[in-house]
Amino acid sequence: MTTAAAPSADLQTALAHASRLLASDPALAAEQAHEIIKVVGDHPQAVLLLGMARARQGDTRQALEILEPLARSQPHVAPVQLELGIALGHAGRGDEALGALRRAVALKPDLPQAWLVLADHLGAAGDDEGADAAYAQHVRHSTRDPDLLAAASALVEDRIPEAEQRLREHLKRAPTDVAAIRMLAELAARLGRYEDAEHLLARCLELAPNFHAARQNYALVLYRSNQPERALAEAERLLKQQPGNAAARNLKAVVLCRIGDYEPAIAIYRELLEQYPQQSRAWLSYGHALKTAGYQDQAIAAYRRCVELEPGFGEAWWSLANLKTFRFAAADLAAMRAQLQRTELSDDDRLQLEFAVGKALEDAGEYADSFAHYARGNAVRRAQLRYSADNTHARVQRIKRTYTREFFAAREGAGSDAPDPIFIVGLPRAGSTLLEQILSSHSQVEGTMELPEITSISRDLRLRGGGDSDMPYHDVVERLDRAELRALGEQYLANTRVQRKAGTPLFIDKMPNNFMHIGLIQLILPKAKIIDARRHPLACGFSGFKQHFARGQGFSYSLDDLGRYYRDYVELMAHFDEVLPGRMHRVIYETMVVDTEAEVRRLLDYCGLPFEDACLRFFENARPVRTASSEQVRQPIYREGVDHWRHYEPWLSPLKSALGPVLDAYPAVPAFP
Repeated sequence: MTTAAAPSADLQTALAHASRLLASDPALAAEQAHEIIKVVGDHPQAVLLLGMARARQGDTRQALEILEPLARSQPHVAPVQLELGIALGHAGRGDEALGALRRAVALKPDLPQAWLVLADHLGAAGDDEGADAAYAQHVRHSTRDPDLLAAASALVEDRIPEAEQRLREHLKRAPTDVAAIRMLAELAARLGRYEDAEHLLARCLELAPNFHAARQNYALVLYRSNQPERALAEAERLLKQQPGNAAARNLKAVVLCRIGDYEPAIAIYRELLEQYPQQSRAWLSYGHALKTAGYQDQAIAAYRRCVELEPGFGEAWWSLANLKTFRFAAADLAAMRAQLQRTELSDDDRLQLEFAVGKALEDAGEYADSFAHYARGNAVRRAQLRYSADNTHARVQRIKRTYTREFFAAREGAGSDAPDPIFIVGLPRAGSTLLEQILSSHSQVEGTMELPEITSISRDLRLRGGGDSDMPYHDVVERLDRAELRALGEQYLANTRVQRKAGTPLFIDKMPNNFMHIGLIQLILPKAKIIDARRHPLACGFSGFKQHFARGQGFSYSLDDLGRYYRDYVELMAHFDEVLPGRMHRVIYETMVVDTEAEVRRLLDYCGLPFEDACLRFFENARPVRTASSEQVRQPIYREGVDHWRHYEPWLSPLKSALGPVLDAYPAVPAFP
């Protein structure tokens, strides 16, 4: 028996020796693998080693010539699929790489490297949710420490408190364990504690500067916490070290879109699609960038490519509908209805398809069926949210109690003196994008986007007060001195500077929900202009009801919630009209439509700007527009749309009831207690 076993033992020794050489001397490893194949023939493990050696020598073409036939002959061997996936990725064949890597983890779920490479490819293809899940599996299977393994399992299974406790206990014993620090940062990011995640990842990179996966996480956390310039710098640093990192390139494109640099972002998406031509989410991101930059026909083609690849992709169908000026063909409507019949359709796909079908039927004049689809889409979305109209009302009352005449008088002269920002506030779908387009057509004004900076400042103030993101921040504001208020104003100006590319003296911040933060704006930027965009409550309310928003606006998925929110908005604006008389300028949408030139002149007078005829030709302004009205504001004012809501009036009783006296008084304001 000893004699018979010897050749096998010699073979295993030779294979092990060649394997050890891979990292330090891949050329010698290739020679060793060749020698083994000469002796024993095409032994699968020897052939795999040869392919790996060629890949590590940078010869991707030869590696694939070896690995592709091997994968066909050994379809159930996970390491073969893994190495094939890596080589395909290096060759720019991203879709095929994804297929090989998915086969690898299906064959051997505890293969950590396969999960990590898969996560990178999914991130590059725009599938952030899939990338996060794959990364969690990588963490779960990459550690052999029992404590970290238990923490990783808890994280994957969404047992967050247990995962956090285990990680903190482990880090007490091993405070420099970068894998554990990165896991804790992932947990913090999942909970929305981005400041904690940022500090943890910074510490991780301090300990291990070449920990590329941690740097990628760091860039993503900076992006999500509204620090796009820093996020871009980290992505660039990562790409300098790893030029072929497709996930980092995708992140760079995302950040470029955030700061308004659409042309280079579009170029990156185009390159990524050469690698991942079959990935619907990559096409979706490309379509969004094209749409915002004004390339409507190309955007439509990108969205259509999405639904060719994935017919049930609700977000792609809704993206077509959300162009507003786009019209579905009969075949499109039939295709969407067919998808809605599928029982396995996800809730997210279903609700967005319902909104898209509602829009198609609205355009066809089939209003009853259209409303039924809008209502079904809203019901699905409303069930996903935790929105409370009672909480919003309580929040408004808290604001009214805090920001009184006396409160502002005691802080007169505080804040930054800069007059640069023009805030446009109100409810979504009230005409704010039209006002932005008009103002940004003036030579002294730049349009930017719905800037998140005021929301970020309010969140930071909540955290400073020891509260979570749902707690009011106004008690913290009450304690701020003049220097702190001025610093917050300067912080706002510094953090929004990246959006200002035209060098004009004034710029627009068009975040509608900032009406909840007028008190804060007045304190930190007392010379900023504030414009209230207001539209008929039934027109505005129903327009919100038929809109699926990418994020936020939790009040918009119920007619009752919409009516109560509009009423709270009117009450709060009436309060600020009283305590800050003359501070804000109100534009009634219907008046703007009927007498555009007079209203534009009033608007410019309020902003201290001379009249320019270009403001009446706003539809010729080619700047990027990121909101749902992007295509509408590239056309002259559409007067016929003012009363379009009346087609749906038979079904708006809950909205009318919730609005109460606000509806009867419009455009005047009823008395509030």
